[in-house]
Amino acid sequence: MRVNEQTLSELAMVLRAERKRQKLSRMATAAVCGVSTSFIRDAESTPESCTLGVLMKLINGLGLSVEIYAHAGPQPNWPTPADFGVPDSQIVSSAASSGRVPPDRL
Repeated sequence: MRVNEQTLSELAMVLRAERKRQKLSRMATAAVCGVSTSFIRDAESTPESCTLGVLMKLINGLGLSVEIYAHAGPQPNWPTPADFGVPDSQIVSSAASSGRVPPDRL
């Protein structure tokens, strides 16, 4: 499902349907996800008022996930999880030259 401001009500329905499919009460879901029961109620009725961080606890706790894609057009140059903006060759040579990594361990 593509989530945007207009489809947040659909997200609320998906969250509620998944909770019900798993036969979880709001109280049980809150305990599993580490959120309050009132947050479960809010997420299932007005997710636009919920913070993304806590909403992600609920989404992940229900076994769901979210992916983020760029809009059509030029793709941003997002770093990969292990990309610190420095080529690997510089990281290795920098560590070796500092004496922290013995040359035979490279």
